[in-house]
Amino acid sequence: MNKKIIILSGDPNSINSEIIFKSWKKLTKSIREKIIFISNYNLLEKQFKKLNYNLKMKKIKNINQHEKNEKLNILDINLAFKNPFEVNQKAASKFVIESLNTAHKLASNNNIKGIINCAIDKNLLKKSKIGVTEYLASKCGIKNDSEVMLIRNKILSVSPITTHIDIKDVSKKLNKKFIIRKIKSLNQNYKNLFNKKPLIGVLGLNPHNAEFRKNSEERKIIIPSIKALKKKGIKVKGPLISDTVFIKDYRNYDILVGMYHDQVLAPFKSIFKFNAINVTLGLKYLRVSPDHGTAKYLIAQNKANPLSLIESIKFVNKFGK
Repeated sequence: MNKKIIILSGDPNSINSEIIFKSWKKLTKSIREKIIFISNYNLLEKQFKKLNYNLKMKKIKNINQHEKNEKLNILDINLAFKNPFEVNQKAASKFVIESLNTAHKLASNNNIKGIINCAIDKNLLKKSKIGVTEYLASKCGIKNDSEVMLIRNKILSVSPITTHIDIKDVSKKLNKKFIIRKIKSLNQNYKNLFNKKPLIGVLGLNPHNAEFRKNSEERKIIIPSIKALKKKGIKVKGPLISDTVFIKDYRNYDILVGMYHDQVLAPFKSIFKFNAINVTLGLKYLRVSPDHGTAKYLIAQNKANPLSLIESIKFVNKFGK
């Protein structure tokens, strides 16, 4: 059976329709034939019209109505709107949550290679301090924080131990048990997906690793975690110093693990720009997203770069089971 790739159009107030159009034009016919979009038919139709894009679409009620042709197969989700790029937050939130729930159900119960969500404003998920990673982990019944965010390309992967929390809360969240659980999950899921045992570099938390002061997080939490992981046979080194590892030493590792989101994502994006995708490891299915936000400031300017969505689609096509 030709397994499907599910793509969510994501936040209505975004560049998503632009990158969907641009990506579609660059994909091979064999990949396009596998794709089903979860979106609102009227929304995409009107957004494409505003962007002066011409793309044929077909509205479907279930994935069995999917047709292999040059049309976008749209699994239609209800959405009320007046202006296609100014959907009110309440309607947008309902649409996004229903889209995610539909994708989760399809991926859990059907023959799906994986799901890709285009950018979503986290405020639409209603609960504070969670992103799509945490939302889908909750839907999958994961309660022990074993889901892992992996930002990757063919050169390097990075993964933050804590994800969408305020910087003031990072040190409160860190403990030996939590770090070990995250890196164990990262190591195992990476092996399962790529058939390779990764070399993992773990960054410290503080500037210069706090010179390894006695009461620092490096001495109390991170070093003991690394020692425990090594005893479990995991290839791990550290703690590495954050402000130098991304100069050139990152090439020595398969994955660099940081203690918080921007510690690893900011330098990664500075080096690789749009050449990155966001993969969630540890779910019941493969979930990927482009590694950028909604970019509302670029709406309807025809300047959005589709590379990350294209790479996300190719990744799911290659690695989706």
